[in-house]
Amino acid sequence: MKLTFDREADALYLELDESEIYESEEVAPGVILDYSKTERVVGIEVLGLSHQPRNLDLSALMLKTA
Repeated sequence: MKLTFDREADALYLELDESEIYESEEVAPGVILDYSKTERVVGIEVLGLSHQPRNLDLSALMLKTA
């Protein structure tokens, strides 16, 4: 799993595995799911992250695992 923030594009991408992306679908404004050929979600992209409704401090992104 890999989390990437592109400041220039103002986008956050969560890569769930390294499968090739076969299809993408915007499931909510600015939220795109990437699917493999077997229809598994392999990535999640959030566009316009700094313009989301909540005040997010993008300099302090933290990844928690359970």
